[in-house]
Amino acid sequence: MATKNREELRAARHKRLRKKVTGTPERPRLAVHRSLKHISAQIIDDTTGTTIVSASTVEKGIEATGNAEGAKLVGAKLAERAKAKGVNIVVFDRGGFKYHGRVASLADGAREAGLEF
Repeated sequence: MATKNREELRAARHKRLRKKVTGTPERPRLAVHRSLKHISAQIIDDTTGTTIVSASTVEKGIEATGNAEGAKLVGAKLAERAKAKGVNIVVFDRGGFKYHGRVASLADGAREAGLEF
C-alpha cells in the first residue's frame, strides 16, 4: 500500500465532507482554501455551479498575507461582498482543513461582519 501525502489526505477529508455539505441558492456554501502563504474563500451556489463572491489575501487592499490577521480580513471582506449580493446565511465548508488557526479566524471575521452559519 502506497503512503499518501498530506494533500491527498486533505482531498479525501474534503470529499468526505462534501457528501454532506452542499450550497443551495437560499444557503450557499462558503468554501475555504488555505495554502502556505495565502488563504482564499468563495461563496458558491452548487445547484448552478457558480461562484457568487470571493475574497483572497492575493487581492490588493488586503496587506496581511496568510496569517490569522489576514484570514480575518478576508472573512470580513467576503461577508461585506456577500451582503451586497443579498446573501446572509451560508453553510461553512472548511475544505478538509482543521477548523483551527487561519480557517477559524476567517470564519470569525465573516461572522463578525454579519454572515450567519
